[in-house]
Amino acid sequence: MTKSAFRVLVLCTGNSARSQIGEALLAVRGASRAAGLVEAESAGSRPAPRVNPYAVEVLAAEGIAWEGRVPKTIDEVAGQHFDLVITVCDNARDACPFFPGAKAQVHWGLPDPADEATPEAARHAFRKTYEALSRRVDALLALPLESMSDEDRTTSATQIHSAACESEGYS
Repeated sequence: MTKSAFRVLVLCTGNSARSQIGEALLAVRGASRAAGLVEAESAGSRPAPRVNPYAVEVLAAEGIAWEGRVPKTIDEVAGQHFDLVITVCDNARDACPFFPGAKAQVHWGLPDPADEATPEAARHAFRKTYEALSRRVDALLALPLESMSDEDRTTSATQIHSAACESEGYS
């Protein structure tokens, strides 16, 4: 009997920056997780026409090939089963306060790195976003997700974000 994968959905408004980085980290690191396979997807409430090139750039710098990805709408993943849904922007949380088919849901709000006006500032913001999500994803994947209750997953994922925000200086 094959054990099913732990499925995570990362939601954002445009599905072009934060959610794509989160999906990439979960997909790559979750595929080699000792405790079991994690599958990741991402979507947006109002998807952008393309993944932000700075997101692709920061992922490539970390050895994660992410070229050719296309932002998805929430409708494209609606009706699918997810063990955990993570919103990474306030607009997505507000647009989708409850995602049908999600066993647990948590908000990991981060500033939008795409708001930066200059290439230098954008690269810095995307690097900071990558590092913030990397820490959260690593902490999440270290948990015994498959054996936790939905409530415990939500509580633990919320605590991961709160602790990271405190150490990173986010509110």
